[in-house]
Amino acid sequence: MKYIHRFLEERIRHTFKRGKSVLLLGARQTGKTTLISRFKHDLLVSFVPPDIRQQYEKSPHLLKGEVEALAAAQTGKRPLIILDEVQKVPVILDVVQDLIDRGKANFILTGSSARKLRRGAQVNLLPGRVVAFKMDPFSLREFPAKDLNERLLYGSLPGILSVPSLADREADLESYVTTYLEEEVRAEAVVRNLGDFARFLELAASESGGIINLRKLSQEIGVSHTTIGAYYQILEDCLIAERIEPLTISKTRKKLTKSEKYLFFDLGVRRLAAREGTRLSRDAMGRIFEQFVGLELLRSAHTKGRGIKIRFWRDPDGPEVDWIIDKDGAYTPIEVKLTASPGICDIRHLEVFLSEYKTAKHGFLVCQVSRKLKLSERVFALPWHEISEVLGKGKKGTLLF
Repeated sequence: MKYIHRFLEERIRHTFKRGKSVLLLGARQTGKTTLISRFKHDLLVSFVPPDIRQQYEKSPHLLKGEVEALAAAQTGKRPLIILDEVQKVPVILDVVQDLIDRGKANFILTGSSARKLRRGAQVNLLPGRVVAFKMDPFSLREFPAKDLNERLLYGSLPGILSVPSLADREADLESYVTTYLEEEVRAEAVVRNLGDFARFLELAASESGGIINLRKLSQEIGVSHTTIGAYYQILEDCLIAERIEPLTISKTRKKLTKSEKYLFFDLGVRRLAAREGTRLSRDAMGRIFEQFVGLELLRSAHTKGRGIKIRFWRDPDGPEVDWIIDKDGAYTPIEVKLTASPGICDIRHLEVFLSEYKTAKHGFLVCQVSRKLKLSERVFALPWHEISEVLGKGKKGTLLF
């Protein structure tokens, strides 16, 4: 599979021009290694091999000597050092901070988990010294989809999309879920009961995209609701799920939902973790389609990095909107319907939202129409493959997002 351009590359290069170092976090097989290979480096250390990891755990200052030797041999520029899976040797970050502070090198630090980097008072998160980026599976703009159902079922991990056979993709996704989610995530979680966590993982995947009810899940699994909350934090730290907060600001509504949603980072991984097959009902595919759009919005927000947040809006006694793009308090509501013939009834909640929030100028219904349609004065239907119109610049150069 030839290299597919990743939009994060420009932002990382811009960060280096500013003299900053980079922390690149993303789940396994999202393409971090391929991306960092695009940068000419002076030293690359992977902490995946046990012997290398143990060497630096015992002698973290070994890195100091190696980098200082490279810096002494350089004239006019700092060496670029890449440390892969840095969360496996968190003590190395103290050495990295010292080298950055003394201007000895620039770094790319990659990791597939933020959990060990956040645990304990002694962990050094390099505040103000690195710029953090989130690496996702391919977005539609990076790797356009020819078949919507295929993308909904098999996701968009680079290693999966490169496999021609759907049967082989299924086998690879099963392996990913077994070896990564069930083994590595469990091991890092240090949970007492692996059976409870396995059951939670299946239910969390099934509930992806829905409003979380911790007490309901706790009753189904037989653990406390605080344990369920801790399990979700594990998925979040391991970059498997992302928390989506609701929009709760309203001058007229007092019962807006305050509970959160979680989205699994990839739809193929979600389906295998939920132990679902490939023959799903239309209602199930509609829910997955809604998650697909939410993930595209998140991926664009991660790439742009301009304080953009993705939310949702729900009044338990009334209307709800699937996704809200929140850019400094300016809202863009987005509904998602698995239909090719949208009507006025499909946008009634968008109209309610637009009437209640004056900073919201336009609303969009993402669906299966073949071309963009104007459904009302301020609401447009968009084909799913043209969702970039609400993610960036539209065809006429209007900045919508």
